[in-house]
Amino acid sequence: MTNTDDRQHRSILQRIAHRVMLEKGLFPDFSPQVLAELDRIKGPATQGNEPTRDLRDLLWCSIDNDNSRDLDQLTVAAALPDETVKILVAIADVDAVVKKRSAVDDHARQNTTSVYTAAETFSMLPEKLSTDITSLNYESDRLAIVIEMVLAGMDRSIVRIFTERWCVIGPS
Repeated sequence: MTNTDDRQHRSILQRIAHRVMLEKGLFPDFSPQVLAELDRIKGPATQGNEPTRDLRDLLWCSIDNDNSRDLDQLTVAAALPDETVKILVAIADVDAVVKKRSAVDDHARQNTTSVYTAAETFSMLPEKLSTDITSLNYESDRLAIVIEMVLAGMDRSIVRIFTERWCVIGPS
């Protein structure tokens, strides 16, 4: 098969994927309103008046592959002296830069996830957000929502869960 054939087949698959997204009520493309809002977002969320906890000294890890740039969740665990285990889950705080009921928020709410097909990926968020401004990438300080769980006993049942909205994670 030639490169021309490959391009034609890929183009056919892309058209099919696009059509099916629309048939299923999903948005395959970002609207002009989404793109206009995106242009107004200049950088990551910064520390405001709300208190933050600096968690940059923890050794965060991701289940994503090594070359992924759209890290929306990180995890760290630590054994505590009383034989409990503390688990922290950091979630990218997208709504710190994307306002509720905005065009970007409406697009993300409609699709609820990125859709991966053989021909194309239809992202829930524009790349500027998912791989940069809200991504929990290594060596990028970001505000995140962090859920802390302490597991105890033989069955490791949850004994404490709390959420802290503004935590800074990134390099120390």
